[in-house]
Amino acid sequence: MQKLTLTATAEMARQYWQLFVNRRAYTRQSKKPHPESGRHYYFRPKAKAVDVKAALTLSTIRQHLEGRLTIGLYAINPQTQRSKWVAIDADYKDSLADLLKLQYELWQDGVHPALEKSRRGGHLWIFFQRPVLARDARIYIYHRAARLDLSVTGAGLPEGIEIFPRQDELAPEEFGNALRGPLGVHWGSRKRYWFYDADYEPAEQLAYLRKLPKLSEEELRRFIDGKSIPVQYQPAPVNRATIEGRSGSRNGEFCILEYVEAKRKVGRNWVTQCPSCAMNGHDNSGDNLAVLASNPRYYKCWAGCTKEMIRAAVGKPIPERRLA
Repeated sequence: MQKLTLTATAEMARQYWQLFVNRRAYTRQSKKPHPESGRHYYFRPKAKAVDVKAALTLSTIRQHLEGRLTIGLYAINPQTQRSKWVAIDADYKDSLADLLKLQYELWQDGVHPALEKSRRGGHLWIFFQRPVLARDARIYIYHRAARLDLSVTGAGLPEGIEIFPRQDELAPEEFGNALRGPLGVHWGSRKRYWFYDADYEPAEQLAYLRKLPKLSEEELRRFIDGKSIPVQYQPAPVNRATIEGRSGSRNGEFCILEYVEAKRKVGRNWVTQCPSCAMNGHDNSGDNLAVLASNPRYYKCWAGCTKEMIRAAVGKPIPERRLA
């Protein structure tokens, strides 16, 4: 059985910060499973005795490395729209084989990605010499994945790899999607997931990551010259008139769009915050709920909330069936 609690030094926390931290906002994974879904959700922690969100510190990172808590990291700094890294997450059947193919494809460019194990597949990380525009990093991965005919997923899209950062840019008050910080404990499995090609100790893992050649912004721009995000992956603009025309109840039917604000359209779905997740302090990025644009009676929370939980959260519980 893995030893969950280890020893980490202040220097290790500093090295971790240099590799992964691009902004001080962060999330923390709950050690207790959700009573309904059984999942260990992430939440934005609050500062002690103050009604504001806590900022990431070296002490917090040290606790993460030691296994006392687990953090989630945001990729994009909204002040610059830049990221220190891009990570490819794959957790479907045979996903590790796809990540190995993508790793080989990146090697052909002279890029040196690091492959991290995960609960169901893996994460492939590329580190930059200096933070690069998130959009440029995403364009690069989209087109390298296309060479291998790999699907790239998102809310409402088919199964495939996920690219972090998941947004091209953020407004000042937005956070995007957090990704579990490497080298910590996943409380769902109570395991650590290490990077391949280094001994399974935090100090050795950090030494390996620091020695990896980092991709320069000049090289990245050369790789994506003349390219853009493929049309099929570009989010469609929200048409408020269309939403209003389709959100009205018919014959007293419940319509979720009367209780949530559709933020954007992705594929065939409106995407917004899940009311049930929000009630429990989750879904800070506001994109767990997908609502079928052509028929809003169909909606789904990607974090696992049931329709009963969502209806109860908006104050419209599903009526119990009366017995004859």
